[in-house]
Amino acid sequence: VQLQASGGGLVQAGGSLRLSCSASETIFSMGWYRQAPGKQRELVATITNGGSTNYADSVEGRFTISRDNAKNTVYLQMNNLKPEDTAVYYCNALRVRIGVRTAYWGQGTLVTVSS
Repeated sequence: VQLQASGGGLVQAGGSLRLSCSASETIFSMGWYRQAPGKQRELVATITNGGSTNYADSVEGRFTISRDNAKNTVYLQMNNLKPEDTAVYYCNALRVRIGVRTAYWGQGTLVTVSS
């Protein structure tokens, strides 16, 4: 599975950005993780091909994850961004085949929120 992410950049606090990630095949679950300098990678949001979503508490109500199954693409709309959202955001895909779960990662896209 190949993942192609885009949409990072520099934005002021309170602004918005949208990340996109396309997969080379149909995937059970897609989502975003992030890693800030000196910190561990953490979950941001995930969505299954059935539309079930999961959000980190820190982004609930500000970020919205969605997906276009026909395009194998997931989107992360990030609103009311805060400086603490600054991180490298990684697209994640979880494939399930015959009970075997395999995770794939995109190349990462940098989001910088200035105060």
